[in-house]
Amino acid sequence: MGKTYEIPVGAQHISLLEPLHFKFTTENERIIKADANVYYVHRGIEQACCSKFKFRQVSFVVGRVCGLCSISHTTAYSQVAEKLLKIEIPKRAKYLRMLVIELDRIHSHLLCLSHVAENSGFEALFMKTMQYREFSMELLEGICGNRIQYDYSIVGGVSRDLKPEVADWTLKRLKEFMPQLDELLDIYQNNWTLSLKNKGAGAIDKETALRLNVVGPFARAAGLAVDVRNETEDLLPWKEAGFEMVLEKTGDVYARNLVRLRELYVSIKIIQNVINGLPEGALVTETKAFPDGEAVVRLEAPRGELFYYAKGNKTQVLERLKIKAPTFSNVAGMVEAFNNNEYGSAPAIIASYDPCLSCTAR
Repeated sequence: MGKTYEIPVGAQHISLLEPLHFKFTTENERIIKADANVYYVHRGIEQACCSKFKFRQVSFVVGRVCGLCSISHTTAYSQVAEKLLKIEIPKRAKYLRMLVIELDRIHSHLLCLSHVAENSGFEALFMKTMQYREFSMELLEGICGNRIQYDYSIVGGVSRDLKPEVADWTLKRLKEFMPQLDELLDIYQNNWTLSLKNKGAGAIDKETALRLNVVGPFARAAGLAVDVRNETEDLLPWKEAGFEMVLEKTGDVYARNLVRLRELYVSIKIIQNVINGLPEGALVTETKAFPDGEAVVRLEAPRGELFYYAKGNKTQVLERLKIKAPTFSNVAGMVEAFNNNEYGSAPAIIASYDPCLSCTAR
């Protein structure tokens, strides 16, 4: 029997710049037990949305919940507000929402992959992945006007149209990115320094993922077929735009890398189909109604299922708003994933989890 140590990781750690604390109990170099303490990052956003802002302004506020998935929050809120208003947005607006959501998924997945490379000690691949990611940021700025806080989805539709020259530029840049994506897939799949040593690291099986309610790429890497885009065709026509679910089976860091990389191909196909089949029509459905009743919306953010609940009382200000982000759903699965792994693999496992505690505070 080896010697037992207790090792703290976080809240400020080179591989975890988030208010999340892990305590590892190790036997020699192997983790035999892991505990997590999720700290509370409270900014009063939900209360502010129900007291300081009118319901049409809330989409701009919730976009500040998370910088990486701003469009997911603004779109989810806009959809739940539209349910309360009982309106249907134009099909062109639905297509444009999907376009920006998938571009955002590309930049978020590439950021996560770059951190996995960095935490695995592959600094050169971190730099290369971040370099290749830059094109998605430029496209988001060209379409939305901003690189991070897009403020694109609004109650009733979208705030800006897609100019023909920007659409052509987007298709051109996606075509240029394809060989770069092929290169990244080959490296993350076959390079010993990164992926081959991460095979088996941080693994959870399908049954565990289901029991712990794991969502997003974390779940799909374990073979659990959960993706809100496969279940909410009534809100956005994902399957019409070419959505296909990506699954792996081993549930480890290696599989999570592959899920995110393969999902980039799906995102590119959706974006191309949206641009080539963009319907004519208005951008916004106008209404003078006030929110009334209760509604919920689910949306597949880059990290998994994003849940919004809202309650209106026929006034300009919402009575209640509740947000549940995907990182919180994955905490229990992440703790489970550390067990029986080498302590040296912990940084890569943490990065493959893709935590965002700004969202988790919700």
